[in-house]
Amino acid sequence: MGVITYGLAAVIVAMLAIGFYVSRKVNGDSVNYIVAGRGLILPLAAATLMAQSLDSNATLGNTDLTSAAGFWAGAALPIGLALCLFLTGLFFAKPMNRMNLTTLPDFFRRKYGRTSEIVASFIMSVAYAFLLAGNLVAGGYLFEIFVGTSFELGVFIIAALVLSYTLAGGLFAVAYTDVLQAGVAFVGSIALIVFVATQYGITIPAGMGPSNLGQLTDPSQGAYINLATIVALGLGDIVAIDFMERVFAADSPETAQKACFIGGAGTLIIGVPFSIVALSANSILASLGVEAGNQAILYTLLQNAVPPWLAAIVIAGIVAASFSTSDGAILGTSSVIARNIGGIRVDESTPAAAADGGVDDGILGNKSDKLLTVTRLMAIPITLLGIFFAIQVSATGMLLVLAFDIMLAGAFVPLVMGLYWSDMANTPAALTSMLAGSATRLFFFVLLPTTYAYENTLLYIPNDIFTAAFDGLPTFIAAGVSLVTFVTVAYATKETHEARSLNREGRRTIVAAGDNEEE
Repeated sequence: MGVITYGLAAVIVAMLAIGFYVSRKVNGDSVNYIVAGRGLILPLAAATLMAQSLDSNATLGNTDLTSAAGFWAGAALPIGLALCLFLTGLFFAKPMNRMNLTTLPDFFRRKYGRTSEIVASFIMSVAYAFLLAGNLVAGGYLFEIFVGTSFELGVFIIAALVLSYTLAGGLFAVAYTDVLQAGVAFVGSIALIVFVATQYGITIPAGMGPSNLGQLTDPSQGAYINLATIVALGLGDIVAIDFMERVFAADSPETAQKACFIGGAGTLIIGVPFSIVALSANSILASLGVEAGNQAILYTLLQNAVPPWLAAIVIAGIVAASFSTSDGAILGTSSVIARNIGGIRVDESTPAAAADGGVDDGILGNKSDKLLTVTRLMAIPITLLGIFFAIQVSATGMLLVLAFDIMLAGAFVPLVMGLYWSDMANTPAALTSMLAGSATRLFFFVLLPTTYAYENTLLYIPNDIFTAAFDGLPTFIAAGVSLVTFVTVAYATKETHEARSLNREGRRTIVAAGDNEEE
């Protein structure tokens, strides 16, 4: 435990040191803070995209689901996230990077107007409160098991640590710490599967392995949930605010595309081995006379079945992953609230610190531009909301998928249609699609006793109509409602509401009087 504690402390200190060191690059400028000055080179862009996928939800949630329900239940997490990166590289990275957006709802403003921007922002903000919570849950359990704090205190500690360097360095801090996170996670993942294979052998329980495709075709084996997980992550993550901020931050459209492909490959290379190890976890623990109980299966395995040095590396990777996605969630959500809901805009042609020789006078200094100051202030209530959800719903994998499920239902269709059906994609279609999809997903959430096989302890209305057997289907139904609503309303209103045209750089070719188009 001493080795593990020292390793945990070392990675936390390293993350904080890197985050605060690169905070000097912010220079009081919100563009530097939110999208790293749109200058991330390929290694940084790839590392930060991969780290965004390989959060602690996708490691702990992955292993817990695999050990309980089979390979495809857990591997659906890294597979879905990798699918998102590959699809983004193929269809979204270049056009979205070329638009010089600051936040994802900026696209909704340009294409559909101010009201759509606000609605999209609310959907994304709610979803990201759940995503942040899932990572805080993992960190809370980690501190409880390996440091000796209570779960609640662990959640508060990791939230405070992440918030501190996120406030200071923004996306610069996120990107540079992600390089450390991706490196540690890669080494830990490969070392863990090699150790387990050589010391214990890979044991695949009957009906639990990758070859059992019934997990993807048979509802009684969880097929609805497993397929819904892949779809929610593969498509819903495309409209993730912190994910797209990383795409916007790449120094060119080509860099953004390549970074997505590299990040997708890395997500599979690191994530799938955790699923393989989890298949053997129960037999390994049984041979050692250890029971996992209610504790995360991966934590139990690291405590009892591997040498301390290896446990320290893997745990360091988990805590770094928790930091990585938590800081991105805090930054992305706070910037959306300040810029897109609050309507704060700045003149990007005149950086805030330019007149002062690039000197920043602190986190809340008066030389920072207004958007930067308000974004930093909004990070505090966002973090508190994440802490609340983490304590109320302590399920890592479910919170990850639910976050992207919400965005798939409410924001994915208007984004795709705005890019690839631009002539018909008008404001009424976008608004009704977002509202109908989100309302449908909320309807099923409160009426289903489980969400992705986890008990709904947050907001459940008991009823005899929808049972746990229905779990997973709401992902497809809500997305389908969003799509059908969009197409129907677009055709019904095409004569009365002309679609706004965007040029290659994502600028509106015709700007209505009084409609502020500055970025």
